[in-house]
Amino acid sequence: MSQPNMNTLKVAMPKGRIYKQASKLFREAGLPIPSDFDDTRKLVIELPEMDMEFIMAKPVDVPTYVEYGVADIGIVGKDVLMEENKDVFELLDLGIAKCRMSVIGLPDWAPSIHPRVATKYPNVASQYFREQGQQVEVIKLNGSIELAPLIGLADRIVDMVETGQTLRENGLVEMETIFGITSRLIANRVSYRMKNAKIQNLCDLLHAAITVQRG
Repeated sequence: MSQPNMNTLKVAMPKGRIYKQASKLFREAGLPIPSDFDDTRKLVIELPEMDMEFIMAKPVDVPTYVEYGVADIGIVGKDVLMEENKDVFELLDLGIAKCRMSVIGLPDWAPSIHPRVATKYPNVASQYFREQGQQVEVIKLNGSIELAPLIGLADRIVDMVETGQTLRENGLVEMETIFGITSRLIANRVSYRMKNAKIQNLCDLLHAAITVQRG
């Protein structure tokens, strides 16, 4: 068995929607990622011709892999970075997977004595309402956040919105936008020093592709 190349650039890639947009951007940057990787179930993908290795991860886990150095760099949504607050370098706004973090509720929502907010992002929600001078109880949920105001679990929710279709279908409305979200390229602090030339070269290629996209 061949020994692993310690100079190989290890990239934590999010599975699903973001991966497909990221791999498209990589190809536009001149990096020959085979299209059949878009639907692969492999968890580690070796790309010897690029001296790279992809670690296919759940999006929320990407910053953890990068912070602990098992991945040199990674691609992650700004929502995850804000929630997880990991000790990583944010290198580049890739401009993909655009959406927004919003406060959402029923159209007839009115302030209550003991307001509750349900979310997958308790740190983001707590900080936002604290900055607004509002005291709320934040309830952590892992899925179907839109259900919370419909069944009376929470008055409002904080969640990502892309098209708003799910909200409309469930009679919910956006009340406030907290921040816009795009995917970012992040780096492990040690890797950024030890593999700086490779990481910077990738940044330059991606930046050039993004500039072309924006016209």
